[in-house]
Amino acid sequence: MTKAAVIILAGTDSHADAGRLVNGLETAKEFAETDGDDVELIFDGAGTQWIPELEDEGSDYHDLYRAVRDDAAACDFCAGAFGVGDAVDESTVVALDDHDGHPSVQSLVDDGYEVITF
Repeated sequence: MTKAAVIILAGTDSHADAGRLVNGLETAKEFAETDGDDVELIFDGAGTQWIPELEDEGSDYHDLYRAVRDDAAACDFCAGAFGVGDAVDESTVVALDDHDGHPSVQSLVDDGYEVITF
């Protein structure tokens, strides 16, 4: 059994950022579809800005996001800092604040997760 934590840090500013998002979502989806694997998908930093767009059914990436959103969480602090706190609260994404308002990467490592960033 593989345990993977996919962390999306890419913002929404460029085509390259969108590419990193899609690669992160595809990676999370691959782990989610593999029997016995465990995946955590975390939107952190500027990556939290994607949540309002991904929740929109008209988004190019909505269907891909929908395939993994049950495994998704977001940094509580960063969602507020990047102005998307309300959108995160209205979504199905869990807000994490384990370490000073942020997700705890150390606890993921301690729990045996491979951490992959996009």
